[in-house]
Parts: sequence; structure tokens; C-alpha cells
Amino acid sequence: MIQLHIQSQESLQELISKRDGETKIGERLQYCYSLEDIEKSDARYVIFGIAEDFGVRANYGKRGTAKAWNAFLQVFVNIQENKYNKGNDVLLLGHISVTPDGITYTTPKKVLGDVVHRIDKKVAFIVKTIVSAGKIPIIIGGGHNNAYGNITGTSQAINKPINAINIDAHTDLRHIEYRHSGNGFSYALSLDNPEATTLDKYVVFGLHKNYTPQYIFDLFHLHKDRLQHRLLEDLWLEPSLNTQFENSLQFVSQQPFGLELDCDAIANFPSSAKSPSGFEINSIRQFIAIAASHKNCLYFHICEAAPTRKKSGQVGKAISYFVTDFMRTHHANR
Repeated sequence: MIQLHIQSQESLQELISKRDGETKIGERLQYCYSLEDIEKSDARYVIFGIAEDFGVRANYGKRGTAKAWNAFLQVFVNIQENKYNKGNDVLLLGHISVTPDGITYTTPKKVLGDVVHRIDKKVAFIVKTIVSAGKIPIIIGGGHNNAYGNITGTSQAINKPINAINIDAHTDLRHIEYRHSGNGFSYALSLDNPEATTLDKYVVFGLHKNYTPQYIFDLFHLHKDRLQHRLLEDLWLEPSLNTQFENSLQFVSQQPFGLELDCDAIANFPSSAKSPSGFEINSIRQFIAIAASHKNCLYFHICEAAPTRKKSGQVGKAISYFVTDFMRTHHANR
């Protein structure tokens, strides 16, 4: 079963650590009873989670991305409500859970891909609903397979393909076969079927040389009018990471675009493909602020975080920083 669980204010009360003289953001968030209520809210941002790791498992990745939503939620509701953080500008929608029957450790990858295909439809519908209501979805958790639903839902809401920038160690442009976390952008681009395209231009920032097949480098060369990438190893040679990120962003930011952050891009971050090499947390926060400052940014997706029991609080803090950085900068530029 793939189900959206609407978050109630009452269910969060036990997570909020209240203190005299302080207000936590969880005490000021907006809530709703159904998707139809989103349009009635005056909140600018709608946050929801995707508690699944089927796309990652279908792509031979590490389990655990289903836990990112809870790790985030427990921290986020306890950040301070102050002049920088305004809870009443946020509608906390809830999360998607995925509990299909008969799935085991030995389930064939293609069967897992069928589950991912069903998740795509649910994610796309929710994102379309949010964007159609004139609000900005912030999507937390799950594998990078969910980029396809984000892109498709946004594209359907504005009735044209969108662009995307992806801060990632990988392109997720693997072959179109069964669905998994490594080919969400391949499906959205639909290079062989222009009528199915929901993604026009796509740029990857921070790509790792060691984990990119040659056929994908060939694909970038063949479709350089629609595809760009910046290699992590080349970025080290540049004087300013922020300037390089802004340059890459120019490729997509002249039209409506989505911001994708794969936590695999962060050095030593608990993720589905954890790496000792990558960007530092503070650099990621600056990239997010730069992207959010552009008026055409229509959604923000944070994925592939796979918190362990010991690191759950740190993962939740990091994602909370990412979310508040995005909202503050986005709001300031509207």
C-alpha cells in the first residue's frame, strides 16, 4: 500500500520540547485535513516526506532512506520560532508510506521497480496539487527515484517541461529499464520520446569521475544543448565554489526549475552511497541559498539520506538547516 498520511497537530505534541519563554516552530506550523485544504492555506511552503527505500534497493543501494523523514521531523519541530524562522509560513502536510505486500530481501529488482512506478504516480499527484495551489513543495526523504515524480508533478502543474539542477555525486541517468533510484532523470528527459518529456534542461553539480559510466559522459556530449555537468574534481581547481555553482545554475534558472539535493554529494554523510569525498555541509547550505534566491525555483527535494541510529539526530539537524536556509532565502527574494 502506498498511502499519504496527513499530519495532525495533535500527533506532533509529544515530539515538541516546550520551554518557558520560548516558542518552537512546531507550535506555529499550519496543518490540513486533506489535499483539497492546501489551496485554502496562506502558507507559502508545503513540506512532506517520502518514507521509502524501494528505489534505492532496486538500484543496489543501501537501505535506510525511509528513515530520513522521521529524523528530520523530530529535529525540525524543535527549532526556535523567531524573526528568522516563521512556522505559520509552513504547512506540514505529512508523509507517504510504502508497505507493499510480499516484498522480501530476495524480491527481484524488477518487482521493486514496479513498486517505484506506483510511488511515482503518488508523488507526482501530490506535487502537482501543491504547485497548482501556488505554493512551493519541499520534499524530504526517499531515494532519488522520487525526482521523477517531483519533476512530472511540477511540469503537469505549469503545463510545460521544467529544468532541474542536481547537487549529486551521480547523474541518475542510467538506462531506461525498470524504475529505480538511478534513472529518475532518464525517464523525465525522455530523450527518445520528446512527447513524454517533463524535464527540458538538466545540470549535475559535483559529479564524481569514479562513479560515472562512459556512456553517460557520451550522453552529455551528444545532448549538450540540454545536459551539463560539473565534475567535483574540476571544481577543486576553481577559486570559488559559489561562483561555479551560480554559473551552472544559469543553465537552468531562466525558466521554472527544481532544486535536487542528493546527500551522497556530502562528504561522510549517512546516505545510500556514503562517500569520504564530497562537499562540506556549509558549502551545501550556500548552494541552497543561491538556488532559492532565483524566482523560478519551484520546488526543493532532499533525498538519499540514510540515518543510522547513532547519527539520526545529526542527519535531522542537517536536513533542518537545508530546509530553513531554502525558505529564508526564497522568502526574502519574493
